[in-house]
Order: sequence, then C-alpha cells, then structure tokens
Amino acid sequence: MKKRPVSKRILDLPPYLFAELDRAKVALRAEGKDVIDLGVGDPDLPTPEPIIHALKRAAEDPSNHRYPSYEGLLDFRRAVAAWYQRRFHVDLDPGCEVVSLIGSKEGIAHLPLACMDPGDVGLYTDPGYPVYPVSIAFAGGEPVSLPLRRENGFLPDLDAVPEEAARRARILFFNYPNNPTSACADLAFFRKVVAFCRRYDILACHDAAYSEIAFDGYRPPSFLEVDGAKDLGIEFHSLSKTFNMTGWRLGFCVGNREAVAALGKVKTNIDSGIFQALQVAGIEALTRAEGIPQGLSAIYRSRRDLVVSGLRSCGLNPFETRATFYVWSPVPGKMDSREFCKKLLLETGVVMTPGVGFGKYGEGYFRISLTQPQERLEEALLRIREASRDLW
Repeated sequence: MKKRPVSKRILDLPPYLFAELDRAKVALRAEGKDVIDLGVGDPDLPTPEPIIHALKRAAEDPSNHRYPSYEGLLDFRRAVAAWYQRRFHVDLDPGCEVVSLIGSKEGIAHLPLACMDPGDVGLYTDPGYPVYPVSIAFAGGEPVSLPLRRENGFLPDLDAVPEEAARRARILFFNYPNNPTSACADLAFFRKVVAFCRRYDILACHDAAYSEIAFDGYRPPSFLEVDGAKDLGIEFHSLSKTFNMTGWRLGFCVGNREAVAALGKVKTNIDSGIFQALQVAGIEALTRAEGIPQGLSAIYRSRRDLVVSGLRSCGLNPFETRATFYVWSPVPGKMDSREFCKKLLLETGVVMTPGVGFGKYGEGYFRISLTQPQERLEEALLRIREASRDLW
C-alpha cells in the first residue's frame, strides 16, 4: 500500500478556526457581497510612525542584514526587561530570563517541545487560544482542558482539576486578560495558580498578549508580580496587539530561566532568529510603551461602548469588558454558536467567531472583534438589528 504523504498528527488536527473563516469571507466577497469582518483580532489601526521610522533606519544599516542572534539582540532583551520593571515592577535578567520570539504564537507553539515528554499532560483553559491544545498534542502530550464558566467569572476552578491529570501535568497554559471571553484576573487568582503549580510541580505559562489594552482605569497585572511566580512560571508577550504590529511578528517570553533556556534551545534548532531591524523597531516601541497603548485603549473603549450598547438594543446580552478588544456574548435562543454565526454571516455579511471554535466550553457564545473603524461597526450593528427580527 502506498504510504500517505501526511502524518497522523496532521490528519488528526482540526481545521484552524480562522483559516475556515477566511475561506468563508473569500467566497462571499467573490459573490460581490460587502463583508464586515469582526472575526479575527487583527488591528485596523496602523503601526505608529515612530516605530516604522525606526525600522526604516535599521533596515538601511548593513550590519542588520546578516543572521541575527538566536536569543534576540541583547539591546532588545534589555528593553524588554526595562519595560517589565517600569510597567510591573518585575526584575528580569536580560541575559537569561528573556528570549525574543517570532510573535508569541511561535513561542507558545514551541514551548511544549521544550518542556514536555510524550505522554505528559498539558493543562489549558477552555475556551482559549486554539494553539494551546494543538501545541501540546504536537509534542506528543495529552491536552486536558480546564473549563472557564460564566459562574466563575471565566476563571478555571483549580480545585476541580482531576488529581491524576494534575499529577501528570507538566505545563499549564492560561491567559488574562482573556481571549476570547475578555475576563480579567487579579493577583489573588495568580497566587492560586502559583500554589497549584508548586503543589504539582507544573510550569505555569501565562499568555499576557492583551495586558496593555484596558479601559476604565484598569491596569492588568503580570503573573510574575506574585511572589514565587518566577520560580515556576513564564509569561508570553506580543507587540502585535499593544502596538498594532500583528504582521511584524515580534514577541518575547520571560521568567523562569530554565524554561526560557529550554525554549531558546528549541528555537536554535528550528529558526534562525528575528531580523535585527525588527528588533530595533521593537526597542523603539517598548521605549514609547507608556503613551501608545493608552491612546489605542481609548479608541477601543469607545468601540466597546458602541458595540455593547448596539448588541443590547438587538436583544443580545454581551458581557461588560475592562480589557482586550473583544466582546463576548451568549448566543440567543436555542441555536449553537456555529449555526448562529453562519446564519448571521449569510444574512448580513458580518463575520463573528463562534465560541466553540475556542473549545467545547465556548459553545453557546460568540466573539466580536473591535478591530474595525467605528463607521463599519455601526453598519454591522444596523445589519444585525435588521436580521434579529427574523433570526431570534
């Protein structure tokens, strides 16, 4: 029998949610329909000019045209450490507690290869970023989901984790402010995570990609602010959301030096680092970090208010959010989330993300991204309001 050219792990892999949405959007646009994309969290606002100019200057420097260092420019890692000290009052050694990433997605995807063996359990919050369970499975691990329920404020109940799963677990992926629910966590919850991971000798892996998009005076904390967190945990950050740099692919991982070194070792064998000019631009971004995210957050706050009010006028019941640029809402009536989003897409041309795409505990909800100009959001809400008369 002819051998198949595809591995079992690829055959077992579910379709990536946003790739499916892209195909649906392309099909509708091919039919001439005006599609308003509130699905993927890709900022519509441009990267700030000072960051672009820093890239231009650095790209013209021939010294940046050669292979970069695997761990990232030391100056970039110093800028990360300085930002952490200013923002969170967390001390980091840029030499061994910071590694640069080709976007935080890359680091999250490679982390289980660095810290798990086949057969180990990887815990992750559900609903959540689809890369968490996929990366665990790619490393030969067993993904075990921790449900995020509305009655718990979309925080996992660590006391309910099955004992066997906890004993076999090597890593725990969690993410606050949360994608997709927009839920926020305080230091008291992070202390529970530290205690849980210390009890079972688990590496805590906090994805903090949305920590700088926050409203109403709220300032999300870092997991590493908790005493003992750096002894057993790491934190991922991305410049994508904070500075409208999704296409630039630049992020970093900080914290426990053994885990950071292990992730760095995987990267030395898989990629050749990040274009140095990008890292120079990243230094500019982090140096200006106090001003830029505040201005962006003000824009997203205004959009949040518009969308939450508009959805409520349609008979929907979205949750209030203090951070991220997402709105999370229960699906109306008895439709499941895929059925609801598909019907709305075909009826209105508005793309929203079904909650089940983020895990089975996301069923019954949908997510709206605020990454469209206000006039497009207003148009989307108008279409949804008209469709609501027939759909629910």
